[in-house]
Amino acid sequence: MRAPSHVSDAGRVRSLPVTDSALLIAVAALCAAGAELALMRQAQVHWAAALFPAGALVYVAAGLIAWTRRPSSRLGFLLVVGGGVLLLSGLVNTGVEALVAVGQITRILGIAVIIHLLIGFPTGRLHAPAARLVVAGGYVVCLIFELPIRLFSPDGPLSVADRPEVVSAAIDVLRVAGALLVLATAALLVARLRRATPEQRRVLAPLSGYGIFALLIVQWGSEVSRWLFDGGGLTLSIVQLTVIALVPVAFAVAASRGGFARTADIAELGSWLGAEESARPALRQALADTLGDQSLRLLFRLPGDDGLVDDRGVPVSRPGPNGPRGLVEIELAGEPVGAIVYDAVLLDRPADVREAGRVISLALDRERLVVELRASRSRLVAAADDERRRIARDLHDGLQSRLVFLAVQAGTGADAGTVRAGIEAAIDELRDLVEGVMPTQLTERGLPAAVEDLADRLPTPIALHVAGFERRLAPDVETAAYFIVSEAIVNAVKHADGTALAVSLERSNGTLAIEVADGGVGGARAGGGNGMRGMDDRVAALGGRLAIDSAGGGTRVKAVIPCVS
Repeated sequence: MRAPSHVSDAGRVRSLPVTDSALLIAVAALCAAGAELALMRQAQVHWAAALFPAGALVYVAAGLIAWTRRPSSRLGFLLVVGGGVLLLSGLVNTGVEALVAVGQITRILGIAVIIHLLIGFPTGRLHAPAARLVVAGGYVVCLIFELPIRLFSPDGPLSVADRPEVVSAAIDVLRVAGALLVLATAALLVARLRRATPEQRRVLAPLSGYGIFALLIVQWGSEVSRWLFDGGGLTLSIVQLTVIALVPVAFAVAASRGGFARTADIAELGSWLGAEESARPALRQALADTLGDQSLRLLFRLPGDDGLVDDRGVPVSRPGPNGPRGLVEIELAGEPVGAIVYDAVLLDRPADVREAGRVISLALDRERLVVELRASRSRLVAAADDERRRIARDLHDGLQSRLVFLAVQAGTGADAGTVRAGIEAAIDELRDLVEGVMPTQLTERGLPAAVEDLADRLPTPIALHVAGFERRLAPDVETAAYFIVSEAIVNAVKHADGTALAVSLERSNGTLAIEVADGGVGGARAGGGNGMRGMDDRVAALGGRLAIDSAGGGTRVKAVIPCVS
């Protein structure tokens, strides 16, 4: 996905320092590589020595591309450092004594950089103590352990004495330490592969494999060559340098696959969302492309509910702490509207995710309204299905069984009085069933009469206030209002400890105001249970609003529903 051409000025201004710095580094790398090539030519070394500056330029180019695409990631910086280390290693071929000394000291420092890149991919940061320990050990081994070899060799610019036994011991220690480093790196990479998603594993597995191969070919290539081919010489050096030069290419390919690529700066996200609606990307996709995490999910906080739901309105569990998935809450005007669930390994800076959430908060709130409507409709459909199943069960288990029994009685010549009593009981059961689905008083006489009949049938005293019902309401409004009152009264009877109830129905100025109050202990809240959520859904379906006041003792359920005739 490409960003629109009308990128914001803020985003353009932010990218200028990165672009300028990248240009300076590129020019400096070209100049350094050119100078090193000139010195090599003057020293009349073999052409293969040119692979050092050539490989260094590959590292720098890949690093600068990665840096400009993801300025907050350290991967680009590490690749540029790797290019610098390769340039320093190539100084051993310049013939200048001081420069040769630098090249000898940094001869195997590239191994430590490759280890750092492998363990730190894709952000370049090290979070686990074990990762920090292995990387730090790599730099120590590659720098410190190389010094005794150079100081006690018989020749060379750093030689202070000819101590072959010290050199031999240092080489043995270096080999053992190098083997331990490679094993520790492999263990960390395998552990990360186990935690990764299948999509990420398809990227990490070949990258890790090539990285370990590069470490092995650099460290033990000469030993294997001597064992198999009685020495490798120039060919081995060319192979080693080629393998090292292809490391940044492997990282570049890996970073562009499997959701690891970040295509825009967070500052440009607002411009993407500000595009014309027909050309605007989906919110989740725009955010995933911006942050470079295709596994990213957007969750929504519905009013009156502390939980989170997905874009279908289905409740979703929060990821656990210290796991591979992270969660950042999104707020708008101080109110939570949703959350971003992201890959905590890939996006190791929650501040970036939080900033992106701030940018999309308004768009997320608009999308939340759609999700809320979708969830409300789903609950209404589910409630209707449950009601149909209840009716079918009651008909099958109750009325149908009774009628079958009556038919058997009538067929066997049972007493007419007994059959008549059974028929009357079946009629009463059918009447009760119909009354539960749609009260007769409601359909024949309207809302006030139905509520008054409901109040008369309850043991709790109810004070009923009715005003403005000179004409009947629309059937859908009457039905919704009745079941709202019914549900509120049932909840009050269950939780108000027998205290008196007050029900008010007032129709005026094209609206119906409903209020059910009790003197109980309070504690109710919108969306707190299926009954409360059902009331909220009924009101919302008619374009009204529901409020529940349960502070300070007692509960007041208030609903306002449009009822223009």
